[in-house]
Amino acid sequence: MHLHCSPCCDSTMHHFLHGSSFVSTNYKDRLSRLAVTDSAPATVVEKCNNRCLPSGSEALPKGIVRRTSNLEMQPLWGSPKKKRNTKSLLALAVGIKQKENVDKIVKKFPSSDFTVMLFHHDGFVDNWRDLQWSSSALHVSAINQTKWWFAKRFLHPDVVDEYDYIFLWDEDLGVEHFNPVRYLSIVKEEGLEISQPALDTRSIVHHPITARGSRSRVHRRMYKYSGGGRCYENSTAPPCTGWVEMMAPVFSRAAWRCAWYMVQNDLIHAWGLDMKLGYCAQGDRSKNVGVVDAEYVFHQGIATLGASDKNKTSEEAPGTGSPSRSHLTNGHRFRRNHPQITIDLL
Repeated sequence: MHLHCSPCCDSTMHHFLHGSSFVSTNYKDRLSRLAVTDSAPATVVEKCNNRCLPSGSEALPKGIVRRTSNLEMQPLWGSPKKKRNTKSLLALAVGIKQKENVDKIVKKFPSSDFTVMLFHHDGFVDNWRDLQWSSSALHVSAINQTKWWFAKRFLHPDVVDEYDYIFLWDEDLGVEHFNPVRYLSIVKEEGLEISQPALDTRSIVHHPITARGSRSRVHRRMYKYSGGGRCYENSTAPPCTGWVEMMAPVFSRAAWRCAWYMVQNDLIHAWGLDMKLGYCAQGDRSKNVGVVDAEYVFHQGIATLGASDKNKTSEEAPGTGSPSRSHLTNGHRFRRNHPQITIDLL
């Protein structure tokens, strides 16, 4: 975690340097007092520096402390791959039943610009190995857990600090009309810290603000003049403005560093979190949160997590009756029996 020195360190040093300069009129006494205060700032600086260090690293030399990490794989031998200056992360909660659709989604995201991480909520990991991009993706598995459970535990801000944007998506999104590179270009130009692609109007639309506007590139508010939950030009509260849905949010690095702390350890479906994301907009949520109409997705509304096959285990793929491989040929697996948590680095 990032820890910052308190401004009180500077004021304390100022006090040590100047606080006793005019206390005594005796020259020798003043010199002795100055000698005492001369060593005090070093002590204060040392304390301040220690406060700035991540907990547990205080005993280490300053130059060896690395505060952040990333999800990039490293070769066993030879020089590491040359890092790009900018890159973003696509994190998807997936089940084997949506394998074909997930394949379409991932193929839309160029591997040169995006790291892919799959959260397997049904335990089927080996069944994805035949996809061309699977070996370069990160696979994390825990039975019947939502993407927010995964995100809280595996997307700590210090781990994803090197990624410009975090796509935290569901698996049932059609991407025929979506280009992630163009999407991020629009997001940057519009200054959006939290965003989502608009939903095709043929989609299952739960909230009107997420529906695509055919005449705009981006919209930040909706209008509703009748019925309950009315929204006007001067409305300032979500979901009238400053609001995105939890199926396909996209966070800037700064926004995710804030939002991660709001995700509670027992959060399941993120109901209510959408109403509070404005706190993490890095400013005015009515300006920094928006829906991108120019790049839109189709929400299929397919419920797969916990919907069926409740009695099947990861040893048997749904509908096949055949066991999935429980061993790895070129990766590592770490398993905790209950609940089952598997991390594959393929």
